[in-house]
Amino acid sequence: MLWSLIKILIFVAIVAALTLGAGYLLETDGGIQITAGGEEYTLGPLQSVIGALLLILVVWVFLKLFSLLIATLRFLNGDETAISRYFDRNRERKGFQALSEGMMALASGEGRLAMAKASKAERYLQKPELTDLITAQAAEMSGDKAKAEQVYKKLIQNDTTRFIGVRGIMKQKLAAGETDVALKLAERAFAIKPKHEETQDVLLQLQAQKQDWAGARKTLNAKLKSGSLPRDVHKRRDAVLALSEAKGVLEDGNTIEAREAAIEANRLSPDLIPAAVLAAQGYIEQGKPRYAVRVLKKAWEMRPHPELAGAFAAIAPDETPQERLKRFQQLVKLQPDHRETKLLLAELNIAAEDFPAARRALGNLHETDPDARVLTIMAAIERGEGASDTVVKGWLAKAVTAPRGPQWVCDNCNSIHTGWAPVCENCNSFDTLSWKIPPESHMAAPTGVGMLPLIVGALEDKSDEPEMPDAEVAADVPEAEVVAEDAEVIPPEASGAEPGPETGAPPAEALAEERR
Repeated sequence: MLWSLIKILIFVAIVAALTLGAGYLLETDGGIQITAGGEEYTLGPLQSVIGALLLILVVWVFLKLFSLLIATLRFLNGDETAISRYFDRNRERKGFQALSEGMMALASGEGRLAMAKASKAERYLQKPELTDLITAQAAEMSGDKAKAEQVYKKLIQNDTTRFIGVRGIMKQKLAAGETDVALKLAERAFAIKPKHEETQDVLLQLQAQKQDWAGARKTLNAKLKSGSLPRDVHKRRDAVLALSEAKGVLEDGNTIEAREAAIEANRLSPDLIPAAVLAAQGYIEQGKPRYAVRVLKKAWEMRPHPELAGAFAAIAPDETPQERLKRFQQLVKLQPDHRETKLLLAELNIAAEDFPAARRALGNLHETDPDARVLTIMAAIERGEGASDTVVKGWLAKAVTAPRGPQWVCDNCNSIHTGWAPVCENCNSFDTLSWKIPPESHMAAPTGVGMLPLIVGALEDKSDEPEMPDAEVAADVPEAEVVAEDAEVIPPEASGAEPGPETGAPPAEALAEERR
């Protein structure tokens, strides 16, 4: 509306300026005298201006006719395309003018105008490979998805624009959530242009979502060959795919192939924790505990993790707590100052009923870096040293509301996962899960920390139980049990029992017996 008003004002100003100029010329004396054939002609100022404009028009027409005459003479001399080229030049000029206006309209967000200019350019140029692309993008901008898909299908029919058409429909299907169709289109686009980086990324992500690990590895190798992926990143992601392939084979019951795939994944990326765990389990099944120890020690040296400790405990599941504490020194001495090492050593000493040693191993983590696992270990230490139930329940109450600590977190969307996965369950991004403390805005409640065995084996005489002074701590124990039901504090390596589904915890019966 404002632009239309501005154009009207400009038009009125031009008309007013021309009117004033014509009036000025009429009032001005003088003019131009022309003598031709003995006759003298005198033109006034206004007549002189009009005559000059007519002269320009005559010259322009003369040049056009002269060009047409030259084209006709060339045609008569045998150049059969001379006259058509003469008219085509005018059509091309108008067509490219409309094409440039359409591109500017597209860049400025005027989808309807861009489609109109593209249609005009098509009439003059007859080059659909240029105009159809603008039409498709303008239709998408305007929300006309059906028109855009129709144009993309036209582009597929042309060899030179087939890739653009396939890619355009692929992106439409991705936006609509039709991943099965998008995967087929991505494979087709990849076959046309295997070095196109965006197509490689889309195909790799879709193959990972569909758990086509073998196909994803081929796509990853193509990215490496085309130079769009650094070699170290390729090595890491290839290990992730090999690990995922091993898990898939394991689910199918082919344990031998799964072991080999897991070992291959660990070889490609020794710092990939799930690969090291799966490879160690494969070596244990083969009766090669030394190889399992070697794999886990190398992974622990790079990045200590509770799952590595659980796999290390599974090497000798029937050993006593004292024997386990001695054997675990192989891991402890690799990273003695690491937080995970301190927690592991504290748990091992709790299982061995050496509670002062457990307190020394834990150090001041309960002050400097308190999370649910640290605080629950403190509760176990206090109970083992004979502290009152009030003290133990106080630590457990703090553990219920404390941060959970490091978890598997997606680097892309910060969503928290209960276990490692090659593809994020929230944003479907590939190889983005890291073991770290989630941001506070994404922090989950510590419902996964296994305090239940400690609470269940807790109080022998609830009738003599002192009343808790704090309102928060005075919440009933069963309520705390519900909050912490699927927890995970003391992993299986800290006790002689068989490991649980996650990392396990010391049996409630043992704690109750120690309490008695």
